[in-house]
Amino acid sequence: MFAVLKTGGKQYKVQAGDVLRIEKLAANAGDKIQFNDILMVGGESVTVGVPFVEGAAVQAEVIAQIKGEKVIHFVKRRRKHSSQRTKGHRQHLTLVRVTDVLASGAEKSGVTVATGTADARRAAHNAEAAPAAEAPAKPKRAKKAADAVAE
Repeated sequence: MFAVLKTGGKQYKVQAGDVLRIEKLAANAGDKIQFNDILMVGGESVTVGVPFVEGAAVQAEVIAQIKGEKVIHFVKRRRKHSSQRTKGHRQHLTLVRVTDVLASGAEKSGVTVATGTADARRAAHNAEAAPAAEAPAKPKRAKKAADAVAE
């Protein structure tokens, strides 16, 4: 059985036992994660999602957080000043091993959903900001508001 999953803006065709290098996820080595954005599930019969297959999931185990190979970005301006600049970059990746492809029953599995690091930071930021939303009223303003309501 195989599945086509979407994560990090890319699509991967996977089956049980595959090892993938994907965009960095908010998970530690040894964690079990689940991908819920499944575009297609195949095997004896093929199911294509519109846009995703309902109830389908791919479960995986995080092996390690790694860095990709170095990418060199070389800039050269040909005229006038003849300036040159070299910049390098190594992308952060997560190494995962696919353990299971589920055609249905993903909601009941109880495995944490795979989220990217940007999504995790956004969720943590929103969770911290929610309780501090209500500021206590200042005493003078509260008294004026109470007087205005009484009149």
